[in-house]
Amino acid sequence: MAERDWTKAPAHAIAAAVKAGEVSALAVTEAHLARIAALNGKLGAYTDVMAERARKTAQAVDAKRASGKAPGPLAGVPFAVKNLFDVAGLATRAGSKINRDHPPAKQDATLVTRLEAADAVLLGALNMGEYAYDFTGRNVHDGPSRNPHDTARMTGGSSGGSGAAAAGGLAALTLGSDTNGSIRVPSALCGLFGLKPTFGALSRAHTFPFVASLDHLGPMARSTRDLALAFDAMAGPDAADPACWKDAPKPVLPELDRDPSGLRIAIAGGYFRAMGQAEAFAAVDEAAAALGAADTVEWPEAARARAAAFVITMVEGGALHRERLKTRIGDFDPEVRDRLVAGNLLPGNMLVQAHKFRRHYCALVAKLFEQHDVFLAPATPCTAPLVEQKTFVLDGQELPVRANLGLFTQPISFAGLPVVTAPMPAPNGLPLGVQVIAAPGREDLALRVAHALEKQGVAISIVPEIT
Repeated sequence: MAERDWTKAPAHAIAAAVKAGEVSALAVTEAHLARIAALNGKLGAYTDVMAERARKTAQAVDAKRASGKAPGPLAGVPFAVKNLFDVAGLATRAGSKINRDHPPAKQDATLVTRLEAADAVLLGALNMGEYAYDFTGRNVHDGPSRNPHDTARMTGGSSGGSGAAAAGGLAALTLGSDTNGSIRVPSALCGLFGLKPTFGALSRAHTFPFVASLDHLGPMARSTRDLALAFDAMAGPDAADPACWKDAPKPVLPELDRDPSGLRIAIAGGYFRAMGQAEAFAAVDEAAAALGAADTVEWPEAARARAAAFVITMVEGGALHRERLKTRIGDFDPEVRDRLVAGNLLPGNMLVQAHKFRRHYCALVAKLFEQHDVFLAPATPCTAPLVEQKTFVLDGQELPVRANLGLFTQPISFAGLPVVTAPMPAPNGLPLGVQVIAAPGREDLALRVAHALEKQGVAISIVPEIT
């Protein structure tokens, strides 16, 4: 019998095998390091590989098991993080040229520490759009991340390296950030399950920020069970992040296999049924049919929510980078620079009005969840564009790719809702994603519904052959 290729195994299968002694954590780590060495040049996923740290961690997991102690729930699972997470010994790049001049981080980000406490093995840091202001996965300093399903195509961003690594078998689990869609867009385009949790559910401590009002962190993987394991391992209060909940969320893994047939599931209509290509809506319809969901519900004020999200992103992002713009403006990606400069020129009353509208919008969205438990919507308007593609056509309009890949994700993160992206195959052979959206704090419902799609074989995530 041929030896199993652990680089193509989901995280939960790796953890189970390591716990059972079927494979060592070190062997799994070495397999992933070898695959990184072979394929990272094609995928542009990693900017920093920490091979010796990974080996030492894996050996410690193996020693723990050998001593008779039970390994943690993510025993031996190789993971990697977007390079805006602090990793001790590395400068926290945040995808920029400027930040790599910073001194190395002295400690790991909270979520890195918690995954390692669950006996996961950190492999390194991942490529991303500069300062997370990107939907494409292109980075002018480190090169683009490339889609494992077709390396001529983009991963989506800004967590592009996270998408390339998890989809390409270069890590079983990755962490990304999501301000306006940066977990969900690459999850959709790369064929992954991705979780953007409720705002405040996971700590953001010791990561480089983008927009404090909208930033979320979360996992990307090839299985809903992997997301549940990771979420439960990372959740919990953290005084170092003032937005983090004071109480730990209820564990989601015990709820994962519950039958979702009693849930009130609807398709998000109106805004979410326009400005996309036909395959994006067909994927939602396929998921709805599999779940027996027949209702379509108008989602109020989504277009205004997206516009307000743009304002908050530009103003808060611009303010964060004001000093860097004054002293090192030539070291920015020009596309990022221009939007940050524009943010510094917007009048303050626009930010005030955007936040005022956000409170109104969240109240409207809360009413939706009085009648329904879960909504389905496209994650992106199309499958992955080509890496260098600048525009695409939506509803007969030629629009910029970079600004519009997230047109379906922005109104959801603006309300801080938990979302699981479920990967769906498109007719052209590339992946698409469906957003499974739940009420605040109900990650368990979004994961249950996505898991049901996975069990039925409707939502599928595979590691493709990479050429």
